[in-house]
Amino acid sequence: MHFKTSILRIPYLLTFLYLLNFSPAAVAQDSTYTRDLLAWRADYVADLVKPDGWLSLAGLEWLQPGDNSFGSAADNKIHLSAPAPAHLGILRLEGSTVQLLAPKSGFPKDFQVAGQPAQPQSLRAEAGNDKLSPHLTIGTLNMYVIRRSDQKGERFALRIKDSQSEGLKNFHGLAWFQPNQRYRVTATWTPYSPHRSVTLATLLGTSYTADVPGAAEFTLDGKSYRVEPVLEDPAVPKLFFVLRDTTSSTSTYPACRFLYTGFPTNGLEQPGELVLDFNHLENPPCAYTQFATCPLPPLGNRLPIPLPVGEKRYHD
Repeated sequence: MHFKTSILRIPYLLTFLYLLNFSPAAVAQDSTYTRDLLAWRADYVADLVKPDGWLSLAGLEWLQPGDNSFGSAADNKIHLSAPAPAHLGILRLEGSTVQLLAPKSGFPKDFQVAGQPAQPQSLRAEAGNDKLSPHLTIGTLNMYVIRRSDQKGERFALRIKDSQSEGLKNFHGLAWFQPNQRYRVTATWTPYSPHRSVTLATLLGTSYTADVPGAAEFTLDGKSYRVEPVLEDPAVPKLFFVLRDTTSSTSTYPACRFLYTGFPTNGLEQPGELVLDFNHLENPPCAYTQFATCPLPPLGNRLPIPLPVGEKRYHD
């Protein structure tokens, strides 16, 4: 009887949807969009909680010129938590070169560099491109050297990740705004020829220069706004927007949020269109850990409007 009554109600439900300007096709489309957005959120969380994800960050140690020993023993310049070996290695900083050297006792047998047994060698570190740095791994630790710049010049640090970090152990889930397709907009893409560059300051007082291939102009509530992305890797068809909106004073991370998109319809070098889905706004790593170095938005990307979609603050 209940099943039959439910069937009889279907035509009335469809009529109601039409009156609200929601056709069944539109409802299905909205359902598909929400499902895809939730799938993206699940993938985002999965990356965050990986053994080497951002929540695994356990330290950021700036190198001093000369020898920087690291290990769990108290006599090291860089102290790692147990059960790391007492003396793991030495990072020798000379100018713009960082060399990995063995301690007096030799490298521990299970210590690896880029998946190979550790040997004395120079460690690659490029400003703004940490993906090229070889990883030093042993036990639950995963470390690599990063390169940054500030008013005093170039600086190098050892970034330390731990698959047993407090950040991973204490993860309590993320908070999100409700999906809202009103904040999925199609922007006009204007390429820059030649590309421009921008110096992005970070929360730690460092900075780096990034490539700006063009600008995206979009309209929201009858007003136009122009934002600029940076191109992190020319080989990857992805644009990176560092943005801030007025929700940063109340419900989102105060410094900024990130938005990644694909390339415009006609590529980077030709005018075209670009979809900006602000429902995909995500927190920078600094929202989760004090050991990250995150860029701040350039002036043009500090929007005077609220974008109440995407990820909310992680910490209250």
